Amino acid sequence: MIKTIINSNKKDADVVFLSAPYEKTASSHKGTSAGPAAVIDQLNHQIEFFDRKFKKNVCDFVKSTHVDMGNLDQFSPEETMQKIFTTTKDLLKENKFVFLLGGEHAVSIGVFKALAEKYNPKDVTILHIDAHCDLRTDDADYSEDPSKYAHSTVMRHASELGFPLVQVGIRTYSEDEHAYFSNKKNNVTVFEWPARAGRNAGKTPKITDILKKIKTKNIYISIDVDGFDPSVMPGTGTAVQGGLDWWYGVSLIEQAIGKYELVAADIVEVSPLPDSVLTEYGAAQLAYSMLAQKFAKRLK
Repeated sequence: MIKTIINSNKKDADVVFLSAPYEKTASSHKGTSAGPAAVIDQLNHQIEFFDRKFKKNVCDFVKSTHVDMGNLDQFSPEETMQKIFTTTKDLLKENKFVFLLGGEHAVSIGVFKALAEKYNPKDVTILHIDAHCDLRTDDADYSEDPSKYAHSTVMRHASELGFPLVQVGIRTYSEDEHAYFSNKKNNVTVFEWPARAGRNAGKTPKITDILKKIKTKNIYISIDVDGFDPSVMPGTGTAVQGGLDWWYGVSLIEQAIGKYELVAADIVEVSPLPDSVLTEYGAAQLAYSMLAQKFAKRLK
């Protein structure tokens, strides 16, 4: 019998991979609705289950299952976020670790709203890896059918819910977004890529400096794959040159999970390319490594 990672029923599972194949407000290259299925396929059939760091088959110690929310593009943005919110809320009540797979980044809004009911948002820092700040109030500046639930608004929703934000890999933003994160009362820390001012201008921020900005015990990690350099993650909707290299990103994520309590996570904006599986493979490997670090005590 072929072994897979996702092989448990929901009742017994520690982890629920929640697929939200939605891209109704995608603003550039389409295809992110196919991302979750591609990542699940790579998780089950392509990555090595034997983790190099812990020298264990993680899936032997961590039980996971998959919940596919189906065709969400048939619903309005408001309806979609409500469905993700309700599903996530129910899973959190069952004490499941929710690992959201998108779809465009807007899908994370529903998870943030559910988390805000389980935790005080001020006690959960969102470590956000992305090329973009996603701090718009809506997408009226580039869409003829604007929505306050567009992918470019996801972190504005999180911030307004009260979550502190630490954003990493940022290399493009609007004037309004700059004004928002520059206002200290909004509790948003931005690490531009590379640094654009001060004595560290032109340099890659140190991981230790990033982690020092996390002031809470709990963290949520949100990974838009365009936060990585396009040579690492080419299959995405809004690619931007530059970004995190692979091993820097892995080290940052592992160190963050090792130091803080990871309460949930997402990987979004995977848009599979016809002749490459590099992006969905990378997303699957990141997810597996994150679970290894999250459940490290079981592996020792």
